[in-house]
Amino acid sequence: MKISQKGLYALQAMMMLSRHYNQGAIRIRDIAYEEGLPEKFLELILLELKNARMVESVRGAKGGYQLRRAPSDIHLSEIIRLIDGPLAPFGDADQLRTLINRDDEHRALYQVFLAVRDAAAKILEHTTLAQIMNGRPVESSKSGKRKKKAEPSRVLPMVVHGNPSQGKEE
Repeated sequence: MKISQKGLYALQAMMMLSRHYNQGAIRIRDIAYEEGLPEKFLELILLELKNARMVESVRGAKGGYQLRRAPSDIHLSEIIRLIDGPLAPFGDADQLRTLINRDDEHRALYQVFLAVRDAAAKILEHTTLAQIMNGRPVESSKSGKRKKKAEPSRVLPMVVHGNPSQGKEE
């Protein structure tokens, strides 16, 4: 999957705003400086994020931008779709399904493309800014489900009291 430079800048800005969540608004100049982003380009990106109601602007001396929702409520897929369009690296899913049904000779290839598209979309749809900030992105697995931690056995070992030689026939 290819994410544009604009998409990367948007993700970086949103991560910076996540780091300062509930600490007040951050000026565009400060976001640009801290993240090493071009200020004029960042203004346009933040305006798009504001129009999509992901961030809000605050006027005044202590004004700037802040997240409108908690980082745990903002998924990477929302940001990428807003800035770069569909998540699909190989065209949209409906188009791939049509090709799978129509093109017998290349069906297996299109099925692989669809599986890659679905896996990428699933990861981005299940990863929030909070997870990224905590260093815990969603793990991918073959089944697409998160692995559970091994739980201790609920069966207690059998304890036998008494003389170990009892009950043995010699």
